[in-house]
Amino acid sequence: MPTQMTNRPAAQETARETDGAPGMFDGVDLRRLAERIATPFHAYSAGAIHRRIDELQAALAGLDATVCFAVKANPNLAILQLMANAGVGADIVSVGELRRALNAGIPAERIVFSGVGKSADEIAGALNVGIMRFNVESLDELHTLQRLAKAQEVTARAAVRINPDVDARTHAKISTGKSENKFGVSIDEARRWFAERKQLSHVQLDGLHVHIGSQILSVEPFRLALQRVAAFWQELERTGHPINSIDVGGGLGVCYRAGVDRPLAAADYVDVIRAALAGYRGRLLLEPGRWLVAEAGVLLTRVLRVKEGAERRFLVLDAAMNDLQRPSLYDAWHDIVPVADTPRPPATYDIVGPVCETGDTFARARELPECSAGDLLLIRATGAYGASMASTYNSRPLAAEVLLDQGRYAVVRRRQHFEEMIAGEQPARNWETA
Repeated sequence: MPTQMTNRPAAQETARETDGAPGMFDGVDLRRLAERIATPFHAYSAGAIHRRIDELQAALAGLDATVCFAVKANPNLAILQLMANAGVGADIVSVGELRRALNAGIPAERIVFSGVGKSADEIAGALNVGIMRFNVESLDELHTLQRLAKAQEVTARAAVRINPDVDARTHAKISTGKSENKFGVSIDEARRWFAERKQLSHVQLDGLHVHIGSQILSVEPFRLALQRVAAFWQELERTGHPINSIDVGGGLGVCYRAGVDRPLAAADYVDVIRAALAGYRGRLLLEPGRWLVAEAGVLLTRVLRVKEGAERRFLVLDAAMNDLQRPSLYDAWHDIVPVADTPRPPATYDIVGPVCETGDTFARARELPECSAGDLLLIRATGAYGASMASTYNSRPLAAEVLLDQGRYAVVRRRQHFEEMIAGEQPARNWETA
């Protein structure tokens, strides 16, 4: 039976309401902040993140559910500490993310390990600290987990990641649930794993996991994927294979383009989970990343110059593709607005950065109030996959990150120094043969 949609507020309102007066974000005047911290820099609203956490936890009331933040979305330790303090766990895909989560105070028993390419060393490290669960993506990984758990004389808790062959209706590069994608295994293969699970002396295979992609703006892909997972869970229960956890992944979309993107409210998303998994009595795991932090972040940048081309007018910023890769990587839209409270006539620009690549373009033919060199702009919804995907391309240092909270701010990562950027490099002095 289709889930009834309600007139709940759009999800993006919870993060955008912090804007208030022009230039204000979580009670902080961004213009004054940009006088103290050199642009470009990322700024995150603690209040907006807390509201998202509260909204999701309220929607999950009455369910045995654990929320595990997808660390890859924003691995800054201050963000992870905020998650830890709110009782949120972590979904990790590397040993580096594991160490970040633990350092931030997220207990191992609230950490799940996903990803198609876990190395033996990473698996051994996660076993050593006693994480909650491994989301297993291949038979080779399952055998490796068995071998390493036996060597440590521990029992690993594991879920099989199902690839339900569902089109998430999102960008091809962030779709993960179709049969052509590298993630997960077919239900037929998973069925064989459970049939042979008694041969796994040190792996307790008792969970299912599904994640079909990111930036999903419709309930239908979630509903279809979870219906397939539910049918498989019921089949396994009937054949004597108890399923103690179902991990429904993440993928909730956010508003990148005002007036166009219409994200789901958390309650509508959870309604789909409740309907698809009605009667399930085990633990539910959720892995939101983007939805919790994207709209809580902005990238502050200044105009370096306005360049009049033969055919186009270019607005050249001090931020670049190394600070925010999504537009060059996915052709992704981000709303871009001046931090100014005086009206100006409109002008049309290609908005670009200083990196020596044509792909270093944030927007094409974008209409903005007319800008001049030195103007402060903010690029919206950069709290996820912004700083986390940054690089030092063109030997540009990593930008600072700042956490805002009710009128105050704290630098949670200072701008990288040149010496730090080259710290691992050295002249070729010690030659060896292999």
